[in-house]
Amino acid sequence: MFTGIITDIGTVRRVTPGADTRIEIVCSYDVATIPLGASIACSGPCLTVIETGRDGARGWFAVEASPETLKRTTIGAWAAGTRVNLERALRVGDELGGHMVSGHVDGIAEVVRRETVGEGDGGSARFTIRAPANLARFIAEKGSVALGGVSLTVNEVDGSDFAVNVIPHTLAQTTLGAAQVGTRLNLEVDPIARYVARLRGA
Repeated sequence: MFTGIITDIGTVRRVTPGADTRIEIVCSYDVATIPLGASIACSGPCLTVIETGRDGARGWFAVEASPETLKRTTIGAWAAGTRVNLERALRVGDELGGHMVSGHVDGIAEVVRRETVGEGDGGSARFTIRAPANLARFIAEKGSVALGGVSLTVNEVDGSDFAVNVIPHTLAQTTLGAAQVGTRLNLEVDPIARYVARLRGA
């Protein structure tokens, strides 16, 4: 489990296609503390660490993505230099600062509008996001979503479109700062919404 609070921005150093695609990501984490088999959320999807190493002063870890993961997430478009939001798995006793995030991406959403909120370039950004039509029913005003692995609160909903406000700190500490119209983001809806819909037979 994760919280959607990003703790590092990694950079893809190598992508090796195969039956499962191998991806190496340079990070600021002390890789000596990352055991093989550990789970790390990489811009949303929960991936399993299969190797660690060092690239100069920084460490790196390797993960594998299955064809199903490539199909359902933005990982298929990653290449050397791609910046990735990172969050290590939640430990018992950690502060739950965002919301409960599973790292199981539901679909790919797209930025359809970006506006600056407030005066000057240092203000928040308001993003209008278009969700896949089959996921729109799980998104509610004042509910939670994870976009690119980032926990955000939904401000309003209009059909398949919904709006979120991203404060300057989050813009600076995640890849959302570089998101523009057309940017595709891994979307995970609130798990509670999925379970409620299932129980109601929706």
